[in-house]
Amino acid sequence: MVTAVKLEEEAKSRLEELQAEIRLRTGERVTQQDLLTRLIDDACDSREAVIDSFRDETVPLSASERETMRRGRFNSGVETDEDDIDDVLYG
Repeated sequence: MVTAVKLEEEAKSRLEELQAEIRLRTGERVTQQDLLTRLIDDACDSREAVIDSFRDETVPLSASERETMRRGRFNSGVETDEDDIDDVLYG
Protein backbone atom coordinates (compact mmCIF):
# COMPACT_ATOMS: atom_id res chain seq x y z
CA MET A 1 0.00 0.00 0.00
CA VAL A 2 1.35 3.41 -0.99
CA THR A 3 0.27 6.55 0.86
CA ALA A 4 1.04 10.10 -0.18
CA VAL A 5 2.96 12.30 2.27
CA LYS A 6 3.00 16.07 1.95
CA LEU A 7 6.42 17.71 2.27
CA GLU A 8 7.45 21.33 2.47
CA GLU A 9 9.22 22.52 -0.70
CA GLU A 10 12.56 22.76 1.12
CA ALA A 11 12.25 19.23 2.50
CA LYS A 12 11.32 17.91 -0.95
CA SER A 13 14.32 19.68 -2.44
CA ARG A 14 16.67 18.23 0.18
CA LEU A 15 15.24 14.76 -0.42
CA GLU A 16 15.91 15.15 -4.16
CA GLU A 17 19.47 16.35 -3.45
CA LEU A 18 20.11 13.32 -1.24
CA GLN A 19 18.63 11.04 -3.88
CA ALA A 20 20.91 12.56 -6.52
CA GLU A 21 23.98 12.29 -4.29
CA ILE A 22 23.30 8.60 -3.64
CA ARG A 23 23.10 8.04 -7.41
CA LEU A 24 26.29 10.02 -7.99
CA ARG A 25 28.33 8.27 -5.29
CA THR A 26 27.01 4.72 -5.67
CA GLY A 27 25.77 4.57 -9.24
CA GLU A 28 22.51 3.14 -7.91
CA ARG A 29 19.12 4.63 -8.66
CA VAL A 30 17.07 4.98 -5.50
CA THR A 31 13.41 5.98 -5.52
CA GLN A 32 12.24 8.60 -3.08
CA GLN A 33 9.97 5.96 -1.57
CA ASP A 34 12.94 3.63 -0.95
CA LEU A 35 14.98 6.52 0.43
CA LEU A 36 12.23 7.59 2.83
CA THR A 37 11.75 3.99 3.93
CA ARG A 38 15.48 3.70 4.69
CA LEU A 39 15.46 7.01 6.58
CA ILE A 40 12.48 5.88 8.65
CA ASP A 41 14.13 2.53 9.39
CA ASP A 42 17.31 4.31 10.49
CA ALA A 43 15.31 6.72 12.64
CA CYS A 44 13.53 3.81 14.33
CA ASP A 45 16.89 2.21 15.08
CA SER A 46 17.97 5.40 16.84
CA ARG A 47 14.57 6.27 18.24
CA GLU A 48 15.86 8.09 21.35
CA ALA A 49 17.98 10.48 19.28
CA VAL A 50 15.01 11.30 17.06
CA ILE A 51 12.74 11.86 20.04
CA ASP A 52 15.37 14.02 21.74
CA SER A 53 15.70 16.13 18.59
CA PHE A 54 12.14 17.36 19.20
CA ARG A 55 12.83 18.46 22.77
CA ASP A 56 13.54 22.06 23.70
CA GLU A 57 17.25 22.87 23.85
CA THR A 58 17.02 23.80 27.51
CA VAL A 59 14.79 21.89 29.84
CA PRO A 60 14.21 23.68 33.13
CA LEU A 61 15.27 21.79 36.21
CA SER A 62 12.78 21.09 38.93
CA ALA A 63 13.34 22.64 42.36
CA SER A 64 14.57 19.31 43.75
CA GLU A 65 17.02 18.90 40.83
CA ARG A 66 18.40 22.39 41.45
CA GLU A 67 18.80 21.61 45.15
CA THR A 68 20.61 18.35 44.33
CA MET A 69 23.04 20.29 42.14
CA ARG A 70 23.60 22.89 44.88
CA ARG A 71 24.33 20.17 47.46
CA GLY A 72 26.92 18.62 45.14
CA ARG A 73 28.93 21.83 44.81
CA PHE A 74 31.95 22.59 46.92
CA ASN A 75 34.65 25.22 47.03
CA SER A 76 38.06 23.76 46.27
CA GLY A 77 39.75 27.06 46.96
CA VAL A 78 41.30 27.06 43.46
CA GLU A 79 40.50 29.80 40.94
CA THR A 80 39.40 28.29 37.62
CA ASP A 81 39.26 30.17 34.33
CA GLU A 82 38.23 29.20 30.80
CA ASP A 83 41.76 28.10 29.83
CA ASP A 84 41.83 25.68 32.77
CA ILE A 85 38.52 24.21 31.69
CA ASP A 86 39.69 23.90 28.08
CA ASP A 87 42.86 22.10 29.23
CA VAL A 88 40.85 19.59 31.27
CA LEU A 89 38.28 18.98 28.55
CA TYR A 90 40.43 19.07 25.43
CA GLY A 91 43.93 18.33 26.70
